[in-house]
Amino acid sequence: MNTSEAIRTRRSIRKYEKGFQIPQEHIEQLLEAAMMAPSACNRRPWEFIVVEKQDVLAQIMEIHPYTQMLQTASLAIVVCGRPDCQDGICEGFWPQDCGAAIENLLLQATELGYGTCWCGCYPVMKRSEALQKILDVTSIPLAVIAVGKADEVPKARGFYDASRVKWIL
Repeated sequence: MNTSEAIRTRRSIRKYEKGFQIPQEHIEQLLEAAMMAPSACNRRPWEFIVVEKQDVLAQIMEIHPYTQMLQTASLAIVVCGRPDCQDGICEGFWPQDCGAAIENLLLQATELGYGTCWCGCYPVMKRSEALQKILDVTSIPLAVIAVGKADEVPKARGFYDASRVKWIL
């Protein structure tokens, strides 16, 4: 699968094959892809928490109402931002940097044959702060990414919209 195919076949998956186990090497590939993302001043202001433990996934679902797909997903990867890694001209860009890392992770998962769903946390600080406690981190949870073997094939929702493009020639 090339990049163009991965972009066009990636979907937000909310139903997974329960009990499917993702090999450790594939999880590491997902994390490596995420960490290959560009970041302001190459500060890499991120931290990743891989959650496979069922009771922790249940706690995440209690905190975040839009993560119910974790009932069947193989795991969650919580992407956290580290604003403390940035200063000077790089300060404040951590949400963008983490967003780039998340997109790399989603596309790598698509290429490996997995489904994902990006569930945002930050800037809803109530969610982020509750996740900090559960995960025992001081970094800021930006998103929960569900990962697993898809048990649905949703239609594409993205499309090219020429009305959203301004050409300056």
